[in-house]
Amino acid sequence: MNILSIVIPAYNEEESVGACIERALAIEPELQQLGLDGVEVIVVDDCSKDRTAEIVKGYIDRGVVLIQHKVNRNYGGALKTGFRHARGSFLAFMDADGTYPPEYFPRMFQAMMEQNADLVIGSRMAGAESRMPLTRRIGNTLFAGLVTMIGSTRITDSASGQRILRREALDKLYPLPDGLNFTPVMSTRALHEDLKMIEVPIRYEERAGESKLSVVRDGLRFLFTILGTAATYNPVRLLGGLSLAAVLLAALAILPWLAAYTSGVQDRSGYAPLLFAAMTLLIAAVNLFSIGTAFNYVVSLFHHRPIRQGLFGRPLFNKPLEMRFGRIGLGLLIVGGVLFVLALLAQGPEPAWYLLVPSALFAMTGIQLGTNWMLVKTLSQLAVRDLRAEADLGLNQDDNSVVFRRLSDPNKVTSEIKKALV
Repeated sequence: MNILSIVIPAYNEEESVGACIERALAIEPELQQLGLDGVEVIVVDDCSKDRTAEIVKGYIDRGVVLIQHKVNRNYGGALKTGFRHARGSFLAFMDADGTYPPEYFPRMFQAMMEQNADLVIGSRMAGAESRMPLTRRIGNTLFAGLVTMIGSTRITDSASGQRILRREALDKLYPLPDGLNFTPVMSTRALHEDLKMIEVPIRYEERAGESKLSVVRDGLRFLFTILGTAATYNPVRLLGGLSLAAVLLAALAILPWLAAYTSGVQDRSGYAPLLFAAMTLLIAAVNLFSIGTAFNYVVSLFHHRPIRQGLFGRPLFNKPLEMRFGRIGLGLLIVGGVLFVLALLAQGPEPAWYLLVPSALFAMTGIQLGTNWMLVKTLSQLAVRDLRAEADLGLNQDDNSVVFRRLSDPNKVTSEIKKALV
């Protein structure tokens, strides 16, 4: 149906749920002017202990739908229940605590139509008046930055609880969690599923009653679920970030030795632990990145599409770096072998550990990269196997060949050739 279904999850919200329903019903004329047939308000009572359900029942005669859970399913679970029972082609949701303004739904819907978007987020961080507590504002800024970095698309509010989405978008967004991390996971999945997501600034008010959000516990849950969701789409983006961090730490570890060397310090043996730490961090960086690239090919096989590489969707190299791992690994093996020979030739009562240890590290990393190159080559072949088979069979492609075949009637040869060439 060409209506907007607004789902309102509620748990012990007797102080504000009535006002939220009134405000949601009041926007129907404005939505009708935008081409919708009407609005449907669905309240999902998630086992409230107060008068929430009783208050909502007073609005049933005005078309409001009340759904009562027998078992508490939390915020995300309540939203998914509402979506299953919604009749509208467009789904929206907002909290029942009075913080989100339903009056902004018409302009959000208008933006969706004008920009042909799949998902519209009411952003509390995009310039409109906001009374969000400072700690939550800082947290939301950090999470939005993380989602932006992972998805290569700028987002200002990844956890907003006021949104509109097209019903068909659920096929790409699901599965979604039952907890309060429902919204950041939705944002992360939308970016990686190539859904068009836009933001519209909204006003944000202080909630009625005590907040159910734990800054530390739910903040950590948001962080891990964002990272976990992103890992199921583009693992090398995360492992590559850890690899870059290892490289930076290695650079910091080697700085004291460089300072001593440039200063002319003769005895630099005290800096040996830092040098070994730097070398170990560099080897770890190589391994993290190489493993991440292999994971990307596994994910590509699962999703049946290529994984976006590079920064902000742009490749860093003309040829994927992982396709050069074989040569790089061979080079590291040669370096390790040379260092080993030098260690054997070195004179002294003690083994030349300063050569033997790097030799072993280079050799092990060379083997790792070589093995990874073989794995990536195999996975890349498997990824395109079906497409190549279809091409060989002549499926899903235009056949522009001109076919000459003996005909039973020689007089038709000329006309048939002309047909084939047209």
